[in-house]
Amino acid sequence: MNSKRWIIWFGVSLVILAVGLHFLHFLIFRDAHHVLIYLLGDIAFVPLEVLLVTLVLHQVLANRERRSRLHKMNMVIGAFFSEVGADFIRRISRLESSGSPPPQLQVRQEWTAKDYAAARKFAARRKAQITLDRESAGDLREFLLQRRTFLLRLLENPHLLEHEVFTDLLWAVLHLAEELAARTDPAALPDSDLEHLSGDVERAYGRVLREWLAYMNHLRKDYPYLYSLAIRLNPMASEPSPIVTQ
Repeated sequence: MNSKRWIIWFGVSLVILAVGLHFLHFLIFRDAHHVLIYLLGDIAFVPLEVLLVTLVLHQVLANRERRSRLHKMNMVIGAFFSEVGADFIRRISRLESSGSPPPQLQVRQEWTAKDYAAARKFAARRKAQITLDRESAGDLREFLLQRRTFLLRLLENPHLLEHEVFTDLLWAVLHLAEELAARTDPAALPDSDLEHLSGDVERAYGRVLREWLAYMNHLRKDYPYLYSLAIRLNPMASEPSPIVTQ
């Protein structure tokens, strides 16, 4: 209430000041005709000023702010893939029933924006068939529990409000982590429970994979040096290596 009252009084003060200055102008020069000409000219310029300020300038500032938020959001996404996402993709891709990821998802250095767009569409349509056994369930449980604190801290980041897709991704991964954490002995899990967990893995894997493709395209466009390393450590590759061989 106090802030609104201050704005009202400030506006009223500006109007009174404008009227007072025009009246002072009249007292000094005794030329009402001149005052009215300038007053009408100023009023006539108001619509153009509103157009310039509210539409043009506001749009420019909004675009700059949006780019700044997107940059910060991509930093958060990059941290996720460095700490969790890339290794998660690597682990789960080995559990696909086909034995290896399809060629449409095997990212290569020469890919363009069109290739990444096609890969994301393919990943969105495709439903990966994950076969989770007791050993892989135990390994995945340990992997995610070690990183659960990091994932929860990511959810505290205010920039997530600008990226609902990534928020859904985090919830899917955290849900999988909670499911696995609730099972203290993965070696004793029945087949029916492994099938249920496989569904949770497929949900999280699909979301992580699609966001990873979008993030790789972002690196390709804006950070070629980071993209070079990300390609060499490609989690979909059979034998990724950071060593430059060419």
